[in-house]
Amino acid sequence: MQVATRNEMGPASRAATVRRMKPLVSATLDAESREWIASLKATGAPRDEAIARLHALLLRAARFEVARRRPTLPHLRGGDLDDIANEAADDATMSVLRRLDDFRGASRFTTWAYKFALLEAAVKLRRRAWQGRELPLEPESWTLFASSGLEPDAEAEQSVLLRAVEQGIEDALTPHQRRVLVALALNGVPIDVLAERLGTNRNALYKTLHDARQKLRRHLDERGFSLDSWLEET
Repeated sequence: MQVATRNEMGPASRAATVRRMKPLVSATLDAESREWIASLKATGAPRDEAIARLHALLLRAARFEVARRRPTLPHLRGGDLDDIANEAADDATMSVLRRLDDFRGASRFTTWAYKFALLEAAVKLRRRAWQGRELPLEPESWTLFASSGLEPDAEAEQSVLLRAVEQGIEDALTPHQRRVLVALALNGVPIDVLAERLGTNRNALYKTLHDARQKLRRHLDERGFSLDSWLEET
């Protein structure tokens, strides 16, 4: 029996094949996930009700993340934290609705959606923690990066290395690369906070950080230094 290849099939046959394949994709989802997707893609009252259920789910997730991180933010009051959770749930709901077609069923829909709320809550908490604080765009002190308790020879070698790093950051990097590297890699500024302050986005900062690390690594290699552990990309 001869089977027609895809190129030999007519438009009508290919369309029929596609129609037969579509149920196979949805069949990989569990029943609950299929119900979520169908409801959120519906119209009218069914969709409105599904969105309300989704928002309630994501609000619980956001509140969980806020409560988990609360010990690190003692200056925030209960009302502030509740506002953050609600804002995170609002934004996470919009993100999920925009990306419904990205859901492939690798996990339950609720598990997939839950992560949006956790991410939004974490980002908003980091931003709130840095609100009103001046971003440190210069190293507070190079001695903070020195290891203590070293033998005299090792301590002297470390001092030379730190001076080479400091000089490399000053000479090899552009002013923007220097600000980004120092803020993210040395002073621990959250990348979303820095992106907001500099009027850019995370991807642009990741690219700047990568380029700065590469230039600094070359600068040090040319002078016989190695700083791979510190420049290691995570």
